[in-house]
This record gives sequence, structure tokens and C-alpha cells, in this order.
Amino acid sequence: MRVGILTISDRSARGERPDASGPALVQAAQEQGWSVQRLEIVPDEQSVIQQKLADWCDGGELDLVITTGGTGFSPRDVTPEATLAVIDRAAPGLAEAMRAASLQVTAHAMLSRAVAGIRKRTLIVNLPGSPKGALENLKVILPALPHAVELLRDEPGAEAGHHRR
Repeated sequence: MRVGILTISDRSARGERPDASGPALVQAAQEQGWSVQRLEIVPDEQSVIQQKLADWCDGGELDLVITTGGTGFSPRDVTPEATLAVIDRAAPGLAEAMRAASLQVTAHAMLSRAVAGIRKRTLIVNLPGSPKGALENLKVILPALPHAVELLRDEPGAEAGHHRR
């Protein structure tokens, strides 16, 4: 799987704070045998996030784009809006599963506004900005991601994999 990881953080983009979530997600992706093709940090600016997501998805070089950060209630948290502006189709089950699992850990999970969706043949998933939250949420959806990518690639036999093995 070809992956792009986009950290959304004003402070990290300005160099005021090191990005901890991006590298943690790179390690998690590599442990799955995935190839991390892109890793960048952008500020919490909706137009910048939208442009980056569109460019990465439209290039046809990525199967999955993971964002980390900007999914909360702060006025600067605009990652969900940027994602919704660029996707062709929503994938609400992924965000629902992450929130449901996270509620077992913290009541604050219901404050997550993370979304997931598809642009062309690339899946975009928003994760929390903390390394712990990002990794916990990725772990929840991890079992479904390879099959999701098979379906987006329109691979022969992909439809046959809808049942648990």
C-alpha cells in the first residue's frame, strides 16, 4: 500500500514544536509493510489542506492518505472541512468505528470531528493529532484498510473478500 501522511499543525509547520504524530504513523505504516511515499506538515489552513489532499490524491501515486491533527473543536481545527471539500464519496464507517472504539478509552472521543472519504481511487482518513490518539485510531481501522484499497483499485476478486475469513 502506498501511503501519504499529512500532519496538520500550526506550531509544527512554524517549527515551534516537533511533529511526533507523523513519525509515529510512518513507523506504524512501515510495520504493516506499507510504503510511505509522502510525509509533510502543513498549518491549520483549510485552503492549504485542501490543496495538498487534492494534489496527493489526483497524482494517482497514493492508495491512502492519513491526516493527523485538526479534528477537534478549536476554531483552527478545519481538517474535516478540508477533507469534506475534496472527497467524491464519504466513508463514514471508518470514522464511526474509530469514535466507537475511542469511547471505550475516553469520553472525549465524542468530541472528534474526524471524517474519512474517497477522492478518485485514494482513501483519506483523518486521525487525531496526538501520537497516542492517532495510533489508537489507526489500529481500529487497520483490519479494513487493505481490503478498502483492493476495492478502490478495482482488483479482480476484491468483492469476494467482504466476509470474515
